[in-house]
Amino acid sequence: MILPWVQVKNLASSVLALAGRVVPRDWETQYGIPPVLLETLVDTARYRGTCYQAANWLQVGTTTGRGRQDRDHARQGAAPKAIYVLPLLPGFREALLAE
Repeated sequence: MILPWVQVKNLASSVLALAGRVVPRDWETQYGIPPVLLETLVDTARYRGTCYQAANWLQVGTTTGRGRQDRDHARQGAAPKAIYVLPLLPGFREALLAE
């Protein structure tokens, strides 16, 4: 909840930038492995993903619309989402391909 008297310019971008700094640090503390990118899904039927684009997240594709509970492929294509990622390292591709 954001109280009415709180004024932050570019609030969504500020929150996403903060998450980009805090989540990797917390993840590494908890699991001992530094993440190389963050990922999120945006329901394009309801949202455009503008705040992610403004915060330099990259749209890398679209899901098929299957939910994680769709074991029988019954709802394939029902609610596709845009996939956005935020690279955390300059060499994130190489880090993802490393053994």
